[in-house]
Amino acid sequence: MQRPLAGLTTRNLATELTAGVTLLAIAVPLNIGYAQIAGLPPTAGLYALIVPTIIYALVVSSRQVVASPDAAAAALVASSVGGLAAAGSADYATLALAQAIISGILFVLMSVFKLGFLANFLSKPILVGFVGGLALDIMVSQVAKMLGVKIDSGGEFLDKTVGLVTGLGTANLWSVLISVTSVAVLLLGARFLKAVPWALVVLVVSTLVVVLTGLDELGVDVLGEVPAGPPALTWPLLDWTMWLALIPSAIALTLVTTAEGLLVSRSYAEKRGYPFHANRDLLAFGLGNIAAGAQGSFAMGSSTSRTAAMDQAGSRTQLPSLVLAAGTLLLLLFGTALLADIPSPAIGAVVAVAILPLLGIREFRRLWRQDRFEFAVAATCFLVTVFVGAIPGILVAFVLALINLAKRAANPAIDVLEADDDTKQSLLEDAPTGATTAPGLVVVRLAAPLFFANGAVFAAAVKRAVTGADQPVHHVVIDMEAVTDIDVTGAEAFESLEHWLHDNDVTLAFSRVRPPTRARLEELGLLSGQAFFATNRAAVAALADRDRPPQD
Repeated sequence: MQRPLAGLTTRNLATELTAGVTLLAIAVPLNIGYAQIAGLPPTAGLYALIVPTIIYALVVSSRQVVASPDAAAAALVASSVGGLAAAGSADYATLALAQAIISGILFVLMSVFKLGFLANFLSKPILVGFVGGLALDIMVSQVAKMLGVKIDSGGEFLDKTVGLVTGLGTANLWSVLISVTSVAVLLLGARFLKAVPWALVVLVVSTLVVVLTGLDELGVDVLGEVPAGPPALTWPLLDWTMWLALIPSAIALTLVTTAEGLLVSRSYAEKRGYPFHANRDLLAFGLGNIAAGAQGSFAMGSSTSRTAAMDQAGSRTQLPSLVLAAGTLLLLLFGTALLADIPSPAIGAVVAVAILPLLGIREFRRLWRQDRFEFAVAATCFLVTVFVGAIPGILVAFVLALINLAKRAANPAIDVLEADDDTKQSLLEDAPTGATTAPGLVVVRLAAPLFFANGAVFAAAVKRAVTGADQPVHHVVIDMEAVTDIDVTGAEAFESLEHWLHDNDVTLAFSRVRPPTRARLEELGLLSGQAFFATNRAAVAALADRDRPPQD
């Protein structure tokens, strides 16, 4: 089993500690903003950086992935819990804790039963659309905060948009100036001096400006008092019906985090050459989320942006996450007074710039160029998430994934093969339409498992190959090399094809059959004395009509 803090040596200790300080500067302001997106107090975002982060860092197999609540998770929490309780209420916070615990339990179960493959159903277009929809919903709330316009941040997207537009006349000039300056500094700084923690710079400078000029008395909203002290152990006390009501949103959180988290873990492990264990990473997410719900925080996942920042800083271990936890604890014990005067427009600017890439504008443009159907999948998921909600969005995402899968599976490559002059080759080339492989014989290759989505398609293709050939066909050979499985529906279509071939005086044979596939054919009762050949060329040599020359 991999030891905690794998990769840490005396040579890279200084680099790792420095990266930890950078991570602290990045994470604190972002987590305060994400807690506000989720409709929770700032401490909920800061508590996530202590116990859950420590547990995750010591358990996970990835040496670099940073775990934390992120913008997408915060928006999903707000949209799902907001439908069950009023934002800011004690019940709302309790529901958010319970949701994190349920998500953590689901992660642990996925780890135990090795179910990480389920995240593969969330393809890139689905993630782009779903996360983009959440990001746009977040952006409306953050723009309102940046302008000093009061809206119901827990409302529906259309209601918030209408509230923002109609409230533009109440915008606070000083809030607008702080926001515009903050955004400019963040964007320009990220472009020209990436090593500087510009989010921290913006919050520190804007706070000093507010304190020295008294802008809070001129209508600029500030964060307010943040309770001091470490997180306390707690447990959400809810009626069982409310626990059940949280399960759909917890499933959505788990699946989105699994898809994104494992993808990030795998990519950095391959990039930096260290081992990656998906099920151990799922366990780390699970224990981290249970800890988050049991000490006053909300659902956590992987942070792509912070992981990238640590990689750029030269970090190759989880030590920066432990530095982050220690620094956040010290801040909660001795420095919460420093947070009270942070202007909300600056927090809104930091969050807005952070989530700007999540809108997926570049990804949508790329999908439009590469595949219009994939673009339509992403756009549909985006629109449903924005206008209907996050949970319907994830449900539609899975339906679209299944439709996309069925669409591709229902149209596998089915080829009639033709002979060539290379006697060493057993896999023949595709033949033109209407041709036979050899006189009186066609070899048909199915490049997919035979199952309910393509059984009828395959049977129809074989019939067309027989009836459409430019000479009579007496033998059909099925190249089974790519057929790794057959289900009951596919077997029924195959049995119907066998009867049709028999009625038309055409014999059936198989080539290149894998042993497990042959056992499956026997199990399904599809074998009745057919010949088997090791190669296509052997089948042609044994079955071709030798009294007629091959067709050109």
